[in-house]
Amino acid sequence: MHAHAIPCFPVKTLCLMLAALPAIAYAEEATTTLPQVEVTSNKVTEPAKTDGYVTKSSTTATKTNTLLKDVPQAVTVVSQSQIKDQAIRSMEDAIRYTPGVGMAQGEGNRDTVVFRGNASTGDFFLDGVRDDVQYYRDFYNIESVEVLRGANGMIFGRGGAGGVVNRVSKEAGWDPVREISLQAGSYDQRRGSIDIGQAINEAAAFRLNAMVENADSYRDGVSLRRYGINPTVTLFPTEKTKVVLSAEYFTDHRTADRGIPSQNGRPFATNESTFFGNAAKSPTEIEAQNYSALIEHSFDNGVLLRNRTRYSDFDKYYQNVFANSAVDASGNYTVAAYRDDTQRENLFNQTDLLYTLKQGAVTHKLLVGMELGRQDTDNVRYRPNSTGTLTTTQSAQNPVFNGPITFTNLQTRNRSQVDVAAFYLQDQIILNPQWQVIVGARLDKFDVDFKNQISGQKIKSDDDLFSPRAGLIYKPVEPVSLYASYSQSYVPRAGDQLTSLTVVTSTFDPEKFKNTEVGAKWEVKPGLEINAAIFKLERTNVAVSTSATTSALVDGQDTKGFELSALGRITDKWNVIGAYTLQKAELVDTTSVGANGASAPNTPRNTFSLWNRYDINETWGVALGAISRSEMYTSFDNTVQLPGYTRFDGAVYAKLDKNLRLQVNIENILNKEYYLYAHNNNNITPGSPTAARATLIYNF
Repeated sequence: MHAHAIPCFPVKTLCLMLAALPAIAYAEEATTTLPQVEVTSNKVTEPAKTDGYVTKSSTTATKTNTLLKDVPQAVTVVSQSQIKDQAIRSMEDAIRYTPGVGMAQGEGNRDTVVFRGNASTGDFFLDGVRDDVQYYRDFYNIESVEVLRGANGMIFGRGGAGGVVNRVSKEAGWDPVREISLQAGSYDQRRGSIDIGQAINEAAAFRLNAMVENADSYRDGVSLRRYGINPTVTLFPTEKTKVVLSAEYFTDHRTADRGIPSQNGRPFATNESTFFGNAAKSPTEIEAQNYSALIEHSFDNGVLLRNRTRYSDFDKYYQNVFANSAVDASGNYTVAAYRDDTQRENLFNQTDLLYTLKQGAVTHKLLVGMELGRQDTDNVRYRPNSTGTLTTTQSAQNPVFNGPITFTNLQTRNRSQVDVAAFYLQDQIILNPQWQVIVGARLDKFDVDFKNQISGQKIKSDDDLFSPRAGLIYKPVEPVSLYASYSQSYVPRAGDQLTSLTVVTSTFDPEKFKNTEVGAKWEVKPGLEINAAIFKLERTNVAVSTSATTSALVDGQDTKGFELSALGRITDKWNVIGAYTLQKAELVDTTSVGANGASAPNTPRNTFSLWNRYDINETWGVALGAISRSEMYTSFDNTVQLPGYTRFDGAVYAKLDKNLRLQVNIENILNKEYYLYAHNNNNITPGSPTAARATLIYNF
């Protein structure tokens, strides 16, 4: 694991803060007098209530328990019902029916989400805390997934440029949970999971989630094996105090699959199973450990104190042998390779104070908070030679490279230490039943100490990031919310993964993202919602090279678009999830990656998805899904295009008895040939042929 450790002084600081805050709140309770002010008690947080596919409220978008129709932002929650019905087990599965969001390939070793035309490998959160190492996440211990679009700096700090994905973990409670799930599918896929929880006594409960999976793939030589275990304990030492403790160990071993190359501006014509490079010499592995503690206390004066601490240790390794050029006229392509090791320790502490008061007809829901964090990262990359190229004449008809490979050329060896101190304020103001306002701001002190351990060069970067947010909500009638909002966020020069700082870029202002949005949220009836949004996302302060030794900042990229979604229960037997996005993401200045007007990669102009589940009777149910998108480019140079496609999925559900359920999920029912996404012009992922998974679920 790591050769270095996080110094102890941040931990001491966090502990002192945690100890001091209750004292401050108690002092306020004893001395504060607010004439003609009615204080509303803030209770400790309970899990969000859901109605089938519909989740009514969330604490993530505002850090307060807020109805989603009162959030002036596009937010989609993937509920536990949807996770089960669609047999979701990956990030790609989770966002298929979410507007404004897509996937990129991620070089076959990580989740890469594209939010409104902006790709990110770091805007992932677990229970509101940063989870930004590059790996493939599993959903065995996840209650729901929250997908927020637009700039989110006020809530999440640096990053969050085009959006964020927050996974909400399962929590121990007092309702018994006893579930065993066994799954078998195409390409020798096998998976088992357990979810066991119950009360220990009136003040304590536990829950255990565990998973193991092994699978091959429709891609030659590609395989997967992973397992995870996550025990949690919930304590109520008093009726006003809640403590949640969690520990997770997760490991994922798979093949880094970078797909196929292109030829003449299109994906190379080959079987979807063909591996270019060498699958046997392309392993990727992650070992992750997460430990967290949540403490909430509701004071008699109406103050709610919430403190969350998470320590994470990640050990990531991958090696890949892949296509690094298009297939030329002679039928040959270039093979390249490298090996990459990343070790990271994250320590974050978030402390929030919530206070609700009423002054006459106006209600204020106040939030004051701070976040402290440290991230220590070591990254090493080796190549087989100074260029990384193994051969330029590998035949595409015999695409597996079987020559010797030794990774002896040290390309990079970097170490970074990032310290974050943030303070934020927010006021959610209910003026009357029709009008609400939300205003807030966050100030991040973001310090990076970066060392190139090959040259010995040290670089420091200090950024003060001010992220405002404002929103206005109007309810002409109770079921309808109309809103307008503005928000900002920043990406510091160290990048998503904190490893890309240079002497030149360290002096530049961070990239800036501004999101302007208007929208509507309509509760058609209980359990059925329709949402729409029109947005503009602007990316500025993009660094471009002006010579071999100099760079400059230019305006970067604009994304304009429209989102429409519907989810919920049309009838007692018919549930739907639908999404449509129309967007145009393009460069607004010539940069090092493309010309002015170039379209953003992995961002189709039109995307559409629709999922229908119909319960025939108490025993049988069926589902049909459609996923469609228009053509899209693989990189900003716009020289390679992936054709559009429409794919149909389905499922059959059978309740065998009161404790036993069986479901079969089928992907690509009509065996459509298509391409999912790309990392660049010559790393393109073909879609899977027809594949099925059968899941047996036993509750006892």
